[in-house]
Amino acid sequence: MELIILLFIAFFIVLYRRNPGENVYRFFVTNVTNIYEKYAPYSFKTVRDKAKELGQEYSSRQYVGQVVIFAGFAGGIAYLYFYSIIWAVIYALVAISFIPYLAYLRCQRVYSEFIFEQIQTYATNVIMEFNTTQSFVKSLEGVRDSGIIENPVLGDIKKMIDMSYQNGTIDQSIEYFNEKYPYYMIKNMHQLFYQITKEGARDAGEALENMSMDIDALVEGVYRDQMDRKNFHGRFIKFGVALFFLILALQYMLQIETYLELIEMWYVQILLHAIIIINAWFLLKGEKYYNADVGVE
Repeated sequence: MELIILLFIAFFIVLYRRNPGENVYRFFVTNVTNIYEKYAPYSFKTVRDKAKELGQEYSSRQYVGQVVIFAGFAGGIAYLYFYSIIWAVIYALVAISFIPYLAYLRCQRVYSEFIFEQIQTYATNVIMEFNTTQSFVKSLEGVRDSGIIENPVLGDIKKMIDMSYQNGTIDQSIEYFNEKYPYYMIKNMHQLFYQITKEGARDAGEALENMSMDIDALVEGVYRDQMDRKNFHGRFIKFGVALFFLILALQYMLQIETYLELIEMWYVQILLHAIIIINAWFLLKGEKYYNADVGVE
């Protein structure tokens, strides 16, 4: 392990000597960014770009702050458990390696919130436009030209319009949009429009008004769920972090000399590693729950 640390230091020195006129940190960040842009999944690039556009992506300074906090916390916990600098360094590096995954979860949440808002706006305005035009395609054109819908939803609305004119029917366009955005409120609304267009449903105005009220109630429920998740998230993080410090109670009960003797035993070390891994997994599962499926009914 000492050899790995020495190799890492040597690598840093080589970088510094080869780039004397360039900040080594900036050189490292630039190369990591280039690698990311080349190999990152397209979906992650999309959601990250949208998070940047919405002003909710972290800055380089904030990411550096995350690195310091994660490395400091993980290294401190590992040292508290094992009183070993080597294990402190290992756990610090492992903790830092999870920062991109947490960034992915956060960007997914931001993106899903944005998409849900766009879908809700789309559904509400299509209903309003239909009350005036009495045509589903004309309603789509009105929403398209209103300027209130952004990409990627705007691009899919344009594709729906093109498909409707090309096929002479709304069937394929509705099927396309439902598959792209599988929200219940969209499927139900499109089913209602399909019935009105194909079957000449009676009392269309009343049915659309009820649909609009259902959408409002659904949106209210989703936003309430987001607030509940946010409140739960803060309490969950505090609880998860507190679990790591239960080892202090054990050390206090056993006395530090006895504890140092215990951690010399291989099975005790395995147990301590298992405790750290399980607690970390518990925190990651909570983060995934907080960030996943926001806006899904």
